[in-house]
Amino acid sequence: MTDSSELEGIIAADEPAVVEPVPVKKPFDRSIVEGPLSSAVWKIAWPSMLTNAIGGLQGMIDHALVGNLVGFRGNAAMGVSIQLWIVVIVFISSIFIGMSVLVARFAGAGEPEKVNRTVYQAFLTAIFMAFGILAPVGYFAAPFLLDLVNAAPEVKTEALPFLRIMYVGSGGMLIFFMLGGALRSAGDARTPLVLGVVMTVLNIAFNIVLIRGLGPIPAFGTMGAAMGTAMASGSVALFALWKLWRGGWVVSFPRGGSWAPDWSVIRKLFKFGLPAGIQGIAMNVGGVLMLSFIGSLAQSAAAQAAYAVSYVQLFSLITWTSMGLMGAAASVAGQNLGAGHPDRANTAIHVAARFGMAGSAFVGFFFFFFPQQLLAIFGMTDPVVVQIGTQLLHVLAFSGIFISVALTYTGGLQGTGDTKGPLYISIISQVAVPLGICFVMKQIGVLEPIHIWVAILAGHFTRCLLSILRFSQGKWRNITVDIETTQA
Repeated sequence: MTDSSELEGIIAADEPAVVEPVPVKKPFDRSIVEGPLSSAVWKIAWPSMLTNAIGGLQGMIDHALVGNLVGFRGNAAMGVSIQLWIVVIVFISSIFIGMSVLVARFAGAGEPEKVNRTVYQAFLTAIFMAFGILAPVGYFAAPFLLDLVNAAPEVKTEALPFLRIMYVGSGGMLIFFMLGGALRSAGDARTPLVLGVVMTVLNIAFNIVLIRGLGPIPAFGTMGAAMGTAMASGSVALFALWKLWRGGWVVSFPRGGSWAPDWSVIRKLFKFGLPAGIQGIAMNVGGVLMLSFIGSLAQSAAAQAAYAVSYVQLFSLITWTSMGLMGAAASVAGQNLGAGHPDRANTAIHVAARFGMAGSAFVGFFFFFFPQQLLAIFGMTDPVVVQIGTQLLHVLAFSGIFISVALTYTGGLQGTGDTKGPLYISIISQVAVPLGICFVMKQIGVLEPIHIWVAILAGHFTRCLLSILRFSQGKWRNITVDIETTQA
């Protein structure tokens, strides 16, 4: 005779079990901690470089669209707004530097549970900061911020809605930054590249429609550029969240544990990330103050034009690649330190620095020998502008080598957990040294453009030297990075 418990067991066996889907786990790429270092560095670096270049080209396209369809006031509004937006985003995104430190260390140690927990806690923090702080505060503070930078009334009219939309719609961009940092730190740099290309294509398509209008869709002008950015990044973010839940990438959301905030992990995100945020703000403030010195020159208009084209646009050919190498250095060094291979981590940074030197020297060759041709691409034909721009490009031909090497060692320091060192170095080299030189030259005589360009060179050289010295001290070898293991 069958009792009730046996009968229930038979019935249950005949019914399909309802099982929560488990994310598919993609294994970590062990070649980063076991294979040739040159290949490991390049594997992470080239997609990162291309991602940065595509993002930069997107900004150029946005400015071209607004400039041709709205006018120079639209360009001015976008320029002012983006600067105000970047200062805040750089600070908030610092938590992703902290996340990258933890993810790289845990990936190198082969601990996927800790990797996924870290990514999820970074996601919770990003969502709260985007929609709980940045959106409401940015929306209401936007008029004050535009007044703070003395935006002209006609520029403020265009900039206010643009800036408000950028602040309110920043959630998608923050999730994209978070995901890109997590995937690269775990050894997958190609997926962020693909997502970046998709987001750029969507952004351009949305902007063409929203800026100029199409059919029943009205022309939103400058505001349309912000709407397109928010819609494109939001679309990619929604797909990313679905993939993180479903699985298939090297990182995913954890299953079986608590979905609540884990304050022990969040504190570590800020511990390692906050210095990078302060560093970003300090460098932005230094850049703004440097612009004030350029504006005080007797030939300020020509110098500003030369600076905008030579340093902001052309020099980005070096910084795009250098930032990619910086991310690669951080990932490879962090993973190898997590795997217990500090000597491989040390060698990886030297390899990345050599890549950076070669790339910047190649670009610098054109800066030094073909400056007039490069300036002509941007319509710079005025003799005074060409003379000042040529001076700046000659200086940047050497300065690029120093900043490339500096950034690779900065990546090595940050990737292994030393985020305070780069903060102190940046304050000294990017603020104190160049601004100090400009201040002294202005006090003792007439400040000339070449004095400012040499001050930039001195700052980059100082950052390079101090970064190498800090890394060579080897204190990063003893930095402990860990979180408690949870039981599912």
